[in-house]
Amino acid sequence: MMPRGVNTTADYISSGFAKIDADLNFLMECLREVLNELGEEQAARFLPWQASGEVHDSKQPPFRIEQAYSIAFQLLNMVEENAASQTRRLREIEHGLTDEPGLWGEQLARVRDAGITPENIVGSLREVRVEPVLTAHPTEAKRAAVLEQHHAIYQFLTSLENKTLTPSQRSAIRDEIKIVLERLWRSGEILLEKPEVASERRDVIFYLREVFPAAVNQLDARLRQAWKDTGFDGALLDNPHVWPRLRFGNWVGGDRDGHPFVTASVTKATLAELRLNALVVIHRHLTSLASKLPLSSNFQQAPPELEKAIVRLWGENPEFAETLARQYSDEPWRQYVLLLQAKLPLSVGVGDKPTAIEEAKHHYRTPDELDEDLALLSDSLVKVGAKRLANTAVWPVRRALDIFGFHLASLDIRQNSKFHDQALMQILAAIGQPAPDFGEWDEERRVAFLTKELESPRPFLYEHTGIGEQADAVLSCYAILKDYLKNYGRDGLGSLIVSMTRQFSDLLVVYVLAREAGLMKWTPEGLLCELPVVPLFETLDDLEHSAGLIDRFLAHPITQRSLAHHQVDRTKVLSLPHSTPVQQVMIGYSDSNKDCGILASQWALHKAQAGIASAGRKYGIKIRFFHGRGGTISRGAGPTHRFLGALPLGSIQGDLRLTEQGETIAQKYANLVTCTYNLELLLAGVTGFSLLEQNQPPVIQEDQEMWEVLAKSSQQAYSDLIRSEGFMTFYSQATPIDALEISSIGSRPSRRTGQRTLADLRAIPWVFSWNQSRYYLPGWFGVGSGLKALAESDPSAIEKLRGMLKTSPLVYYVLTNVETNIASADKSIMEAYANLVTDDTARESILKVILAEFDLTHQMMAEVFGGSLEARRPRMLKTLGLRAHALRVLHQQQIEILKKWRTAKADGSQETERLQPKVLLSINAIASGLRTTG
Repeated sequence: MMPRGVNTTADYISSGFAKIDADLNFLMECLREVLNELGEEQAARFLPWQASGEVHDSKQPPFRIEQAYSIAFQLLNMVEENAASQTRRLREIEHGLTDEPGLWGEQLARVRDAGITPENIVGSLREVRVEPVLTAHPTEAKRAAVLEQHHAIYQFLTSLENKTLTPSQRSAIRDEIKIVLERLWRSGEILLEKPEVASERRDVIFYLREVFPAAVNQLDARLRQAWKDTGFDGALLDNPHVWPRLRFGNWVGGDRDGHPFVTASVTKATLAELRLNALVVIHRHLTSLASKLPLSSNFQQAPPELEKAIVRLWGENPEFAETLARQYSDEPWRQYVLLLQAKLPLSVGVGDKPTAIEEAKHHYRTPDELDEDLALLSDSLVKVGAKRLANTAVWPVRRALDIFGFHLASLDIRQNSKFHDQALMQILAAIGQPAPDFGEWDEERRVAFLTKELESPRPFLYEHTGIGEQADAVLSCYAILKDYLKNYGRDGLGSLIVSMTRQFSDLLVVYVLAREAGLMKWTPEGLLCELPVVPLFETLDDLEHSAGLIDRFLAHPITQRSLAHHQVDRTKVLSLPHSTPVQQVMIGYSDSNKDCGILASQWALHKAQAGIASAGRKYGIKIRFFHGRGGTISRGAGPTHRFLGALPLGSIQGDLRLTEQGETIAQKYANLVTCTYNLELLLAGVTGFSLLEQNQPPVIQEDQEMWEVLAKSSQQAYSDLIRSEGFMTFYSQATPIDALEISSIGSRPSRRTGQRTLADLRAIPWVFSWNQSRYYLPGWFGVGSGLKALAESDPSAIEKLRGMLKTSPLVYYVLTNVETNIASADKSIMEAYANLVTDDTARESILKVILAEFDLTHQMMAEVFGGSLEARRPRMLKTLGLRAHALRVLHQQQIEILKKWRTAKADGSQETERLQPKVLLSINAIASGLRTTG
């Protein structure tokens, strides 16, 4: 029970902890009863967080204890999520909408207090564009069926918040929870076979179809309420064109970088599935709208415009019109809505269940056509004095149509620059101009060749099959995009993203390939590309050269013509007389961290964004940064409002894309309240920080010098470690990386080309493996050395840095994230995993370096932050403390099972297959406990 009355921050923390303890005890009692009833008394006896539970420390684990602990950890995660939600709710009740950091209430109040007028805010709102992009990166360790059970338990848990439930109702909900827990126990936790792209696509579409549309209504309601609470005129938001634009993107079925299973046919199927499910979303909204408009013509006369529109629609669909006229003879508004619904290009089966796309002459071709008819509906309601119905019933449909259209989410196509080079070489060989060393040409030679080719619209070939593996893959994919453009337009298609963009010519190669496939358009001025070409800068070296490359790319005439072409669509959507051209640039957080460690990576990312934004301003072009963030701090994760506040000045400009990967999708968006909260953080944060940028202090020269020392020194320590003799031996044995590589997490291979090198290993398994063994090394290693070098270069630097925790959002964001990582690491568990290393020299030398840097980082971070961690981060310590003992048990068991599994593998024993599921189950259980993978 949350306390009533006005509470302090300490009160909220205390009551939140009490709620966690009470709810956790309740769910663990349910789980213990289920296990006992199923005859699993031993597993029940050793469950964590029970007053009567036994402590298990032996090396002979109770049967299926990993599965029991994994379920227990998931229950803890749900309890914490619900407690956080209920605490936010209580704060809102007692203090209003301005008390929660990062949400609309706080952001609008900050903007108002900065002297920005509501009219100016509205003028900027229409330019706000936020686009979460869902990806199926291999970081979700749980089966979809298991996630469904977790969602059901969470729903039951939140239903118990209703204080009016009778004892019998509460008992019934408790019984339902036990049923789901039994289902979980009997289902199994892990994927024994790699998921196919089709199954990953279904999972992503579930969120896009079932969760996000419901969240949009709550998001809009919260903005309206916060707007009024701030003292602004609500009428300023009545124009649908002034609202911030929320969009969704998708990589599943389009991301082919190192993914051989994403073929042209998979991309075609993905576009079709997205379109079908978008139409399902709109069909549902129109069904709901029809039920909300049973207005009778006996009490108000429909305006002539509506009556004419109904007659027109009758003529398009006479059979259906006859049925409607009979069923709803005096309900013109309902008739009109159902006639609009019948114009959707959708085949509807039994029970009004949409089944397939069906194109017909009278069907809508674009969502704009439907929106025009909905605008007429809204106007007709206003004319009869039903403005409230127009705002509450028609508005959500138009909003859903604006966000999801007929495409649901934009599908990006991502491919590696080397793959593109190989495709072009195969095309040149096919026309008798072989250039097998094209990939090795110097940059100026490449640019000269490509520039000359792009002066002409003619393709190299007119038949695009049987050219070569890479060429066939690229051109067959582009052919799908060309057909989609022809049939449905740009909506639904994202960008052509070039992974590992190393040089300017990597982007020109894509222009040439696009010309080959018919994705280039000839104008009197020359070629332009129908789809945006987007560089992705991932490594440290690429980030350092990114601003110069973007400058050169933006100066290219094809780029300028293409951006102007895309600008026309944007101007139309925003209903503006003009708008600024937009160039999207993607930056990756994972590979740069793997290259150089967290401090050097974060500083390189910061500098790159500032330089790229400056290049955009030079050409009058807005940069839309696409942040390739992962689910862990090492790969760019962190509190959303802190992340946004730490970005360089001029880099947001009201426009942001970012990836949501793997398990973070379920953590952020599986439940409606949490989904709404996370989307609000993005929309409100991008709006607020964009408007307040002029009031933020820039990173001054002195701060830059400090960052350079930190980055250089930390990178040196990190590079010395990963390049030292014996490091790969240590890493391959002191972490479960070998088990992760044979796991069935995600459809994409864990290595880019299959080479057994650190460079070829993707960042996800790299981080995942270090987290599993509790090193968390990518998230802190080198920080201690960097801080020590800074202190040695300037005795007052640490004191200055301590002050910057309050004045520099970048310093605060990076160092608190590092603090989270190093607090999550565990020295004794590191040492236990190190004992798996069979090479004594490698084990002793590498572990010595890691532990020395660990101690140094602890020491230096304590100097910077001062005070106790307990006083500053009570929530973090609570969540770590709750997990500590149970995780220690699981780590101990994983170490033992890894020993046996590796010995069996080395001996070629049949035991390997029997032990492998146990290894994978231990990985899943620990991932549940840490609430993070890679």
